[in-house]
Amino acid sequence: MDQNELSHITQENIEAWDEVAPKHAKSNQEKLVRDFADPTYSFLDDTELAILKEIDVTGKDVAQICCNNGRELISVKRLGAGRCVGFDGSQAFIEQAEELAQAAGADVEFVCTDIYDMNREYDEAFDLLTITIGVLGWMPDLDEFFKVLARMIKPGGTLFIYEQHPILNMIEPGDGDAPVVWDVSYFSKDPFVESDGLDYYEGETYESKTITSFPQTMAEILNAGLNQDLTIEHFEEYPHHISNTWWNVEYSKIGLPMCFTLIFRK
Repeated sequence: MDQNELSHITQENIEAWDEVAPKHAKSNQEKLVRDFADPTYSFLDDTELAILKEIDVTGKDVAQICCNNGRELISVKRLGAGRCVGFDGSQAFIEQAEELAQAAGADVEFVCTDIYDMNREYDEAFDLLTITIGVLGWMPDLDEFFKVLARMIKPGGTLFIYEQHPILNMIEPGDGDAPVVWDVSYFSKDPFVESDGLDYYEGETYESKTITSFPQTMAEILNAGLNQDLTIEHFEEYPHHISNTWWNVEYSKIGLPMCFTLIFRK
């Protein structure tokens, strides 16, 4: 993708995330501040926690890519990780992350940056990179994104991804009682362009900045890592739901993979 087009799309998306940040904060920030004030609290679910314990983050330098409000990274820090740095393009969400880290008493750094413009000071700086729900689909150039990730990982380090399954992009999302409607080809390359907001907590629609996300196949995700000479060590698909969107698929119990875990090693 042309660099100017890439920058334009990512900047528009960042503006849309800044715009929705106060709406998300109204839904959950106060509760998260209270939760993280408890030194035993962790936001990690059983699937993510089990894999991170198997990787063993103790003393390792960890970065979370597109960390949003930092709740997963703060939880990783509580597992005994060393230096922890969260990167996100939205300054508004970085500020929420800093508030949660302060409530947790956690020594975690947060950096506001367009991921495609990652500073070279972070080259080979981390033993582990993590990516959680709702990141890959926002990347207009998946190969360039993985190129950035690969240069951030120390030799021998790992990239851990816990994401929604790309097959869900085929289906019109809805509430639990909504029908499952097959809407888009799995192999579609047409971006999803919207302007009705990003409030996936309360479901409020509003006239927002333009939002552009991208359908991807599982093969494209796997190959984006392999193209950077990363080695696949683990890949698993699961039927449980980790987004706030496809409640109709979860409720239908039709047996689709709804999320996956993937580990690459450099």
